[in-house]
Order: sequence, then structure tokens, then C-alpha cells
Amino acid sequence: MDLERHDFQLEELVERIKDNDHRLIALQVPEGLKMQALEMMDMIEGDSSAKVVLAADPCYGACDLVHDKMRMMGVELVAHMGHSQMNIDSGMPTHFIPVTYDGDPEIEPVLKILMKHREMSKNRLIESKEETELTKEEAQSRFLDAVGRVSPLTGNKLGLVGSIQHLHLLESYKERLENAGFEVVIPVGGERLSFPGQVLGCNYSGDQDDIGHYIFLGSGDFHPIGLVMHTGKPLALLDPYNGEASEMGLDRIERILRQRFGLIMSVDKCKTFGILIGEKPGQMRRNLAIRMKRLLEKHGRKGYLLALDHVSPELIDFYPVDAFVNTACPRIAIDDSVRYAKALITPYELEVALGEKEWENGYQFDEIP
Repeated sequence: MDLERHDFQLEELVERIKDNDHRLIALQVPEGLKMQALEMMDMIEGDSSAKVVLAADPCYGACDLVHDKMRMMGVELVAHMGHSQMNIDSGMPTHFIPVTYDGDPEIEPVLKILMKHREMSKNRLIESKEETELTKEEAQSRFLDAVGRVSPLTGNKLGLVGSIQHLHLLESYKERLENAGFEVVIPVGGERLSFPGQVLGCNYSGDQDDIGHYIFLGSGDFHPIGLVMHTGKPLALLDPYNGEASEMGLDRIERILRQRFGLIMSVDKCKTFGILIGEKPGQMRRNLAIRMKRLLEKHGRKGYLLALDHVSPELIDFYPVDAFVNTACPRIAIDDSVRYAKALITPYELEVALGEKEWENGYQFDEIP
């Protein structure tokens, strides 16, 4: 990753520090930028009278804000870099620092993939008009199908989305893709999403029935995996860092779905569950956790509420329960479940296991609205 081409917009932060005469601030940065954190601290301290303390714990998003412990340390302002503000209150004054990247890859490498995906979405649009009632076996087969699992389409537009540092490119790429013959829409999501076209690891609420396939501007597979699992739609990737085009492999998504299917089946006979509640301000879903506890009681099972700031195998595997239900960060169950000694499932998966939800509509990705 070429960090020299990133724009770390510190000017407004420095002005805010000066205007309010802050003496101690905390800097919180994503994992991928930690190597540059000390240089940023030098810049802030050099341009203001404030001292800077780095919040060095892992940071995976704007849902992961530091709060009480920084207030106890005497911090007056938290500077959070590389993520956009969410509809949450951490209890600390927080300044969000935008980071953009000036990569501008050509669209030609991705056009062949997009044309293939457009044909897939056209075929699915036809098939959706011929829906019939499914047997249980057919419904379970659909559950395991990476594409075509969700409600019927009404169109086959191309959805254009990206990670936060590339959102400034979307309007330009919309025009280019339209000139290439695609009908393009930049979807607008719910309150948790600050910008059109933005996707988060826990929220893909901008999806529309008339979007038949997607293109993602960004790198890595964290967001693409979630987007395909949530929407059940083909996804092409264009990486602004190296200009390479690819697609989210459906075989990989189907492997994840088979794993989720196996976990659902494995908890059928479980009697005791640990229900995980995230303590981070943007991940706390207490009401959902309590609902899961009541649901277990309804079915003659036992649920124990466990509150944690961080969730990891060494912090929960030793509890004498049969399985865990995760209501903290939704990606913990999807990305990390193989690390745990016991089954770790989502609230939706528990509902399926208990017979409260059916298989027919395919897999439902756990989201925080």
C-alpha cells in the first residue's frame, strides 16, 4: 500500500485543538495505519500545544471508539482517523479525520467481469418471476447458494460502492461506467452510513431490489465478503491501489455458507448458551441479547449473558456452556468462528436452529442498523 498517496487531513483537527486550547488528546487509527501513527503524533504536537497519546488497542471501525478509559486519563478530545462518524455516542468529544487515496484505476480490466455479472442478474430476474413453493430440501439448497438467495429482483442495475477512502471517486466512476453501457446507481444506506455508496463490515443497508450486481472500489475482501453474503448478488472488485480487477469468488462464499449451515445443525441439541454482548458503544446490542435469552427459555434452553469489550477464544472458551450466540460485532461469528472451540453463531442462526425462522429466503447476514 502506497502511503505517500494518502491524504491525512489533520488541518481541521489542529485548528480545533488550538481553538479549544486542548492539552491532551487521544489519537485512534485503524490497524493498517498504525505504522504511521508516531509520525502523525509528531505532526499534531509540532503544530499545536497539545500532547498526544496513542490509543494502541486494536481499532476496527468507528463503532470501536475509545471512551471512559480516555476520560479517566484526562483526555479532552479523541481524534479518530480513517472512519466516518456513525449514529453513536461514545461519551467523549470525538473528531473524525478523513483519509483519502488518490488512486484512479482504469475501468477496462473490470468490464468483462461486469458484463458476465449483468447476464447473471438478467437470468436471475427471469427466474424470480417463476418462483414456486420450495420443499425443505430445496430451501436448504437455496440457503447454501451464494448468489440468488434473497428476495426477487426488480431490475439489473449496477450498484457502485466503495470503502471510505475511495468514496470521492464514485461520481467519476459512475460516469465512466455509464459511458461503457451500464445503468449505474450509487446506493444510499441507513443512519449508520454517512455517505452514498459507503459500505461497512456490519452494514449494507443501501441494497435495492433494482440492483442486480455490484462493483466495489477498494482493497481486500473484508467488505466484499459481507456485501455478497448480505445481498446474494455478484460482485466485481476494482482495486485503486494496484488497478487490478477481480470478482468475489462464489466458491469462497459457498464455503462460508456451508460452514454456517454446519454450525446451525450442530447447535440443535445444545442446552446451554453463552450470549455475548459487546461493550463497545457502537457494538452494544443489549436488547437483542435479552431477546435471544428469552427465545432460548421459550424452547427450554438456558442462556447466560456475557458482556465483553473484546471477544476472543481465550476469553470465552473456558465457560461451561455448549455454544455461544454473538450479539457484538457481527463479523466475529463470520470471520473468526473457526478459532473457537465451541460453536459461535449469530442471532439469525439461532432462530433458524430453533425453528423460529425458515430456510426459504436464504442466509440472512447479521447487521447493526
